[in-house]
Amino acid sequence: MKVFSQRLFGCIKLALPKSAKMCLWLFEIILPLSLLVRLLQYYGVVGYLADFLHPFFNLVGLPGETAIVFVTSVFLPLYAAIAVMTSLVMSLRETTILTLMCLLAHNLPVECAVTKKTGSSFIGMFILRVMMAFVVAFFLNIVLPQSDVPFMQVVVAVHDVSIISLLTAWLHTSLSLILTIVLIVTGLMVLQRILMEFNLIEVISRPLRPLMKLFGLPDNSSFLWFVGNLVGLAYGGTIMADMVEEGKLSLEDSNMVNHHLAISHSLLEDTLLFVALGIPIGIIVGTRVLFAMAVVWGRKLIVMRCIYRK
Repeated sequence: MKVFSQRLFGCIKLALPKSAKMCLWLFEIILPLSLLVRLLQYYGVVGYLADFLHPFFNLVGLPGETAIVFVTSVFLPLYAAIAVMTSLVMSLRETTILTLMCLLAHNLPVECAVTKKTGSSFIGMFILRVMMAFVVAFFLNIVLPQSDVPFMQVVVAVHDVSIISLLTAWLHTSLSLILTIVLIVTGLMVLQRILMEFNLIEVISRPLRPLMKLFGLPDNSSFLWFVGNLVGLAYGGTIMADMVEEGKLSLEDSNMVNHHLAISHSLLEDTLLFVALGIPIGIIVGTRVLFAMAVVWGRKLIVMRCIYRK
């Protein structure tokens, strides 16, 4: 029991410095970005952007100003998109649609580079994720009931207020978001260390093998699937690259796994982040897994058809 307690304490001790470093890095992204968006709103720049892009984003049930969130998401980590998102006035329905778009297409330069190392095309993955973001948004705009319930309940309008009021509202929202992120990131870092220390990742991933068949993935990909959904695409991609090098996974199989993880990865961290902000958990998880399955099975059918024609 004493040894167990020591190992557990060791996990927490190792996780906390990494968590602090991660949180500091996130603050450096979140605070300037969220303040910039508030100021752009205050001086009318976001309004001009919204007017220009409204016809395009209106097709998926979103106001034009949400384009700034999506573009931020495509090129930067998800936390940056969250910082911008919490600076806009939206309904919960609109935020849910935008959330799924960002979950499917975020940090693409980095994540597509990772998948390229394991047999997937950088450009192909980039296009797939952006395209599927709009496909999913279009689908949700059809199936989600109309609602005017506000997102995060409180947002101070940027029109007809003083710059002091705007900065006060920004600070309040940012501090609330930062507290949420610190709690989630620290908890996840500790959990990750515990799972690795006690070799629980392999134990947990083993019963998931039958589920891989339903997803259209090879049986030996259950470990990769679990890691990709626990700690993200970047770390999962590193493990996948090792498996390909050792001959435990073919390039075609790793490409299939990449297609699934491109649509549905980091289910634990990403889901906790957005559920903490008020987005329904069932819509986040269900939509991502459903469309990840559709992408993989769709690709398998296309490959089989090409082989049959030859």
